Amino acid sequence: MLLTVFLSIVFCAAMALALISAVAFIQDNKLFSSAPKEAREVLKQRDKELFYGARAIGWTLMIISLLMIIGVAVIAVWDGLRSGFTFWQFFLRFALIFTIYKICDMTLIDNFLLLRFHFFQHYFPETKSAMAGRKYGFNIKSQLLKLFVIFPAVSALAAWICNLFSTAA
Repeated sequence: MLLTVFLSIVFCAAMALALISAVAFIQDNKLFSSAPKEAREVLKQRDKELFYGARAIGWTLMIISLLMIIGVAVIAVWDGLRSGFTFWQFFLRFALIFTIYKICDMTLIDNFLLLRFHFFQHYFPETKSAMAGRKYGFNIKSQLLKLFVIFPAVSALAAWICNLFSTAA
C-alpha cells in the first residue's frame, strides 16, 4: 500500500512537470487541449521562444515526465506480479493511483496553480478575461467522467491484463 501511495505521488509530480514544461517552456497551443474552450479561443500561438533554449528545456522536461509515468506503470505492474497480486489487488492499486492523481489535479493543479496563482495567465496574459470569475476547477464534467468512469475502466482493463500475465507465469 505504501508503494502505491508513493507511485501516486510520483505520477502527480510527473503530470505537474508536464504541465509546467508545456506552459512555461514549450508554449505550443497544441498542448493545451484540456484548457477551457474560452481560454483556447483567445490563445495566441507563440512562435518565438521565451528565451533561447526554452523549448529544448521544455521538451527535455516533458520526456522526463513521460519516463516517470512509464516508470510508475512498470514498477506498479512488476511489484504486483512479484507479490502475486490478484485481479482485485491490481485493480485497487491502479484505481488508487488514478484517483489520487485526479484529486491532486482538481485541487492542487487546477484550483491552486491555475486559478489562485494564475500560472497559466502569467505566460498567456490574453487568457485573463476568459479565466476571470472562475471559482473552482475546469471542465468539471470531464473531470468527473474520468474519475468515476474512465479511470475505473482503465484500471479494470490493466488489472485484467496483469492478471493474465500472473496466471500464465
